[in-house]
Amino acid sequence: MGGVPAAQSKTSPPFFLAPRADLERGSFVLSGAEGRHAATVRRLSPGERADVTDGAGAIAECVVRSVRPGAVELEVLTRRDEPAAEPRIVVVQAIPKGDRGELAVEIMTEVGVDGVVAWPAERCVARWRADRAERALARWQATAREAAKQARRAWIPEVSGPEATSAVVRRVEAARLAILLDPNAPAALGGIGLPDRGEIVVIVGPEGGVSPAETSALTQAGAMAARLGPTVLRSSSAGAVAAALALAGTARWA
Repeated sequence: MGGVPAAQSKTSPPFFLAPRADLERGSFVLSGAEGRHAATVRRLSPGERADVTDGAGAIAECVVRSVRPGAVELEVLTRRDEPAAEPRIVVVQAIPKGDRGELAVEIMTEVGVDGVVAWPAERCVARWRADRAERALARWQATAREAAKQARRAWIPEVSGPEATSAVVRRVEAARLAILLDPNAPAALGGIGLPDRGEIVVIVGPEGGVSPAETSALTQAGAMAARLGPTVLRSSSAGAVAAALALAGTARWA
């Protein structure tokens, strides 16, 4: 008979988040937003498989024991810990306009970045006012959590900021390698030798480019200017492309 081969028709179990303390028990109840999603949206039923992570490396492979409105009881079958990946990829992202920030975080998380830092660069049109910065950051963090679940990542990227240029300079100084994306740079990111340990920092400027003062401060701190390719990408997509090139250039995507 025709159709999709059995090996290809199988789907991975749904992926949820829970505290590490729950994962260390023999069984636990998935409740709150995760429980509602499991019971109401995914419509899990007894006997079905589900995987749960704490977002910090721990994964529990589980089976559904029972379901009630807004909650799912899970029995832990096996547990494992995934070590933090090396090298660590952190993207310093100039704050884009509108919802492009969340889009950038979503794609970068799915690609595999380990950290995203919101950067209010000089030429950013969008500004996180003091009374809105906390909520804006929370939206980026929520986006990273959901994207990490979609990508079945055991580690949720750390999303922080807003970080002033002076703090970004210190981050560059501490990094094993720092790359400042510049479409006019003579060097291509794909041709740069990448370290296999430590932290690689990728700096993505705003649509209007990184200012001369910022460029000077960052390169003097040790950042290397590099271009992605012959085309100019939006700020919201450049970070994901740069991260993919960095991951492909290390053992992480080997």
